[in-house]
Amino acid sequence: MIKAVVFDLDNTLVDFMKMKKESISAAINAMIDAGLDLTFEEVQSRINHIYKEKGIEFQNVFDELLFNKFKKVDYKILSAGVIAYRREREASLVLYRHVYSTLMWLVKNGIKLAVVSDAPSREAWLRLTYLKLHQIFDTVVTFDDTGKRKPHPAPFKKALDGLKVKPQEALMIGDWAERDVVGASKVGMKTIFARYGDTFGTIESHADYEVNDIIELIEIVKKLNSK
Repeated sequence: MIKAVVFDLDNTLVDFMKMKKESISAAINAMIDAGLDLTFEEVQSRINHIYKEKGIEFQNVFDELLFNKFKKVDYKILSAGVIAYRREREASLVLYRHVYSTLMWLVKNGIKLAVVSDAPSREAWLRLTYLKLHQIFDTVVTFDDTGKRKPHPAPFKKALDGLKVKPQEALMIGDWAERDVVGASKVGMKTIFARYGDTFGTIESHADYEVNDIIELIEIVKKLNSK
């Protein structure tokens, strides 16, 4: 009997990579317009290098970019980049198709909901709140809550404890097979690979189920709970 569904956040509920790409592009153009003497490609390359070194959630990427270029932060250029980034982020941070209707079906049918994300707490909650999802989930587990990233069992176990369900009573759905599927499987959860959000070109997910649209999750829950 499935009593709960645990969701990854980025590229499972929201198209994070699309939002990030478009927001960074807007910021680069704004910084160049404000006087940054580099080509678009040069700035993008430097930003990609910083993210590779510090992580995709690194919050001071533009500060570091400018310090590396000028040995100081030019606040005229920085502010142009930050404002452009935030405006584009608000415009492009959207749910995947059918996410809200799927979540509502699960709630109405008594299924508990959780999020397990490797994002910092502040960023995860900002995204959930902006998308008006912050009241829907029974528990939200981020990197800051355990200090461990998926596939470590700690985030999954904390979510299960918060939901008060056994591993075999929960489904995990995520886009990153090596983290979401492997980690959830190790603690005894059934797994669903969100192929619609895959950015790695995954061939074999090794998940119990795969979906091309999140709405397919409903039929999987119906099937498992009809046995």
